[in-house]
Order: sequence, then C-alpha cells, then structure tokens
Amino acid sequence: MSDASLHSASATQQGEAGFGDFFALLKPRVMTLVVFTALVGLLAAPVAVHPVVALAAILFIAVGGGAAGALNMWWESDIDAMMKRTRKRPIPTGRVSRDEAFAFGITLAAMSVVMLWLATNALAAAILAFTIFFYVVIYTIGLKRWTPQNIVIGGAAGAFPPMIGWAAATGTISIESVLMFALIFMWTPPHFWALALFMRGDYDSAGVPMLTVTHGRRATRVHILAYTVLLAVLAVGAAFTGIGGPVYLAVAVVFNALFLRDAVAIWRRDEAVAEADNYRVEKRAFRLSLWYLFAHFTAILAEAVLRGLGMGVWS
Repeated sequence: MSDASLHSASATQQGEAGFGDFFALLKPRVMTLVVFTALVGLLAAPVAVHPVVALAAILFIAVGGGAAGALNMWWESDIDAMMKRTRKRPIPTGRVSRDEAFAFGITLAAMSVVMLWLATNALAAAILAFTIFFYVVIYTIGLKRWTPQNIVIGGAAGAFPPMIGWAAATGTISIESVLMFALIFMWTPPHFWALALFMRGDYDSAGVPMLTVTHGRRATRVHILAYTVLLAVLAVGAAFTGIGGPVYLAVAVVFNALFLRDAVAIWRRDEAVAEADNYRVEKRAFRLSLWYLFAHFTAILAEAVLRGLGMGVWS
C-alpha cells in the first residue's frame, strides 16, 4: 500500500478533521511572517491606500500563503511523517487526508488570487499566483528532494509577500519592493542552514538533500558565513535607498553585526565542539535570525511613517 493510501485510510479511521486541523495546514507561524512583510510592503509604498482595500489585500495575501502551506503539506506528507518536528502535523497523524488537504489548498489558492485581483489589481494577483506556483511546484515538488540548492532557490517564494503588498498599493514593481524581496531572499539560506546544523538527523532520515546532508557540516558552515556577509552588505546598503533612513540604519548595523558575529563563530567551530555544547552557537544564530527580519521590516515601516509625517532625513 502506498504512503498516500495509508494516510487516507488513517484519516478515515480517525474520523472527520476539525477546524484546528485545517487551520494547522495553513502553517500559521509562516503565515504570520507573510502577513507582516506584505503589510510593510503595502504601507511603505508612496501612495495612500484605503483602509478597507488594505485590509482586503492583506487578508487575501494571507489566504494565498496559507494555501501554499496546505499544498506543501499535501505533497510532503511522507517526509513529514519521518521528521520529528513535523510528524504531528494533520496529515501524518491521519487527522486530515491528502485528498482533503489538496482540495482545501487548491480552493484557497484560486480564491485568494481572484479576490486579490478584484480588491486591488492584476499585477498583485499575478505575483501572488506565481508565488503559490513557485512554492508548491518549483520548490516543494521540483527542488526540495533533488538539490541542496533547494533553500537558496526556494527562498524566493517567501520573499515575494512585500513585493505583492507594494504592487497591491501601487500597481507596480519598483527598486524598493525588489530590495525588500532581496532582503528576505538572502536571509533565508543562513536561517535554514543554521537550523539544519542541529536538526540534521531529521533531514537524513527523510532523505531531503539539505546542504548538511550532501556536502557536510563543514561546507554548510562556510556557506552560512558567505551568505551572511552578502546579506549584511545588502541590508546595510538598503539604508541609503528609498526604504531606508537613520532608524533603519541603526537597526541594520546592530542586527547584522550580531548575525556576522554568530556566522563567524559557526564557521570557526568543528563538530566535536558543537556537539559538546549541544550546538549552543548554532541555536543562538537561529534564534537571532527569527528576530532579524522582524526588526528590519519594523524599521522599514518606521521610516515610512516618518516620511509620511514629513520627518524623513533621507530617501
């Protein structure tokens, strides 16, 4: 019997899923980041957006992000069942069948794109549709199981929300929205590779070709440092563009200094030292990376508010 049949049979035996199970399919923690960065992209745009339109745009972007999460879980249910941090998700536990998850995700995806188009404009809807396609088809189905560059290329999917928010407000793509995209895109690899260093067993057992599995931890440590250096240059440089300013610069300098400190420490460590202290530095870098984007996008939002009040120092 196939994994899909086992999951479907298990779901049938355990009864109908509840609201909480379908909500879990949406990956609410990931959706929080999608909503926040999309909101910053929308509010940082140099045009006024009616509050009702803004609320509708963020709602449908959130639904689209949740749809992508549900379709991701539909395809990866076999992997999720083998990994400690995902085995309690609705499909591996049999609370939701794969068919139910697929129908749920496809329905929400179509609805979110159409409704965003009606609420804002065709460009924002098109970018949302491409984001869902990219995350589900290109990353989840095409890249994740086949190349250690899965996180690098797939990171684009998580980087589109501020661009969608900006497009919802302006109907355009600009250098500012591209910079916000680039910030998330460059942040994604060191964020996930830090996690992979102390969660390698999960990826090994699931057969996911994460860089730690295919090239080893030494190479992963080098890659984390290289990407963090590039990220720091991009993040600090963005302070002198239309989305930056002195508040953003201060945040960028502090957080990138801390992130670089941890990246250098990770690069210098060998596995014996890391195992001896239970990957203390790697876990610290991962925790910092969770705050990194929130801090930078909060600063971008603060700069937008200051400009709106006529208090911007540079642009």
